[in-house]
Amino acid sequence: MRLAIMQPYFFPYIGYFQLLKAADLFIVYDNVQFTKKGWIHRNRILVDGHDAYISLSLKKGSDYASVIDRSLSDSFILDNLKLLRRIEASYRKAPYFRKVFPLLEESLLFNESNLFNFLLHSLEKTKTLLNIETPIRIASKIPIDHTLKGKDKVLAICKYLKADEYVNPPGGINLYNRVDFYKKGLQLHFLYPGEINYQQMCAHFIPILSIIDVLMFNSKETINIHLMNYSLR
Repeated sequence: MRLAIMQPYFFPYIGYFQLLKAADLFIVYDNVQFTKKGWIHRNRILVDGHDAYISLSLKKGSDYASVIDRSLSDSFILDNLKLLRRIEASYRKAPYFRKVFPLLEESLLFNESNLFNFLLHSLEKTKTLLNIETPIRIASKIPIDHTLKGKDKVLAICKYLKADEYVNPPGGINLYNRVDFYKKGLQLHFLYPGEINYQQMCAHFIPILSIIDVLMFNSKETINIHLMNYSLR
């Protein structure tokens, strides 16, 4: 069984979904530290021909709190309505806007203030739209020693779930050593997304935007081709 483990992200870029599709089982960390500068609560979309950040409004919380312990602001429904209007203004002329916008409405107006649960809901909905069948499990529900960190935690999860392959984004190449995984009976792979290009409403293609952008400009058939455009090394 091939396993992948990631943090939850806010409408992540297509490489996240390539990883999800490449795995037989996908684990989402809920008990990982929230980071303000990461992609857990924010991403980028296309606005007037340029990339621009979108983000979820959060209640103030400890910089050391886990994602599962963070909450959306009391005004998040109103804030997300404004965000929907911004997305609508940016993409209403995109070819697949009418097919995609209901997903965004359902996800952004989901009445759940817990940050992790909110993100998991949108991830599941997007996964379904993309016809990705890989099941998702929550990390804290797996009975291992959750005081473990980094590689040791990954190896413990793999051992408990009887995985024989682990796949990670290429950013982990300096974190994980193939020999350490091999000693535990695991093949370690890194997933490298291929070059993905498509017609946007701007002069020059802007890569690595939120999956929202991919959905707005590509048919399901084309997206399925993009999802398979990667290599495992």
